[in-house]
Amino acid sequence: MTRELFWLTLTVILTGVLWIPYMINRCQTRGLAGAMANPSRNDKAQADWANRLMFAHDNAVENLIVFAPLVLILNAIDYSSTWTVLACAVYFWSRVAHLIVYTLGLPVFRTLAFVIGFLAQAVLALAIFRAF
Repeated sequence: MTRELFWLTLTVILTGVLWIPYMINRCQTRGLAGAMANPSRNDKAQADWANRLMFAHDNAVENLIVFAPLVLILNAIDYSSTWTVLACAVYFWSRVAHLIVYTLGLPVFRTLAFVIGFLAQAVLALAIFRAF
């Protein structure tokens, strides 16, 4: 496994488990049956942090759609460099930071974490073009 694939794996795992805390909150708020029911406008509201974490999870999924193919393309063309490994690590940690500051409700830091992740993706995209 390349180091880029290692960071992709961690990012996929992180994205895959983000739903658990806000679903626990939903079960606490609405009960197990209420959490499994179809959504309704009459549902009891979840905690603010749980709603923000749900939005952070949505954002993580949306950005994984960009990050994963970039890493997989690099792997398919057998291109790796110090910069691509660093970009993948930075992307992962920016996603961790993004989910923490989003959940805590810190808007400026949330945006900074997002932009850092975007720049890491840009490094990967540029590396693909450099390889050709």
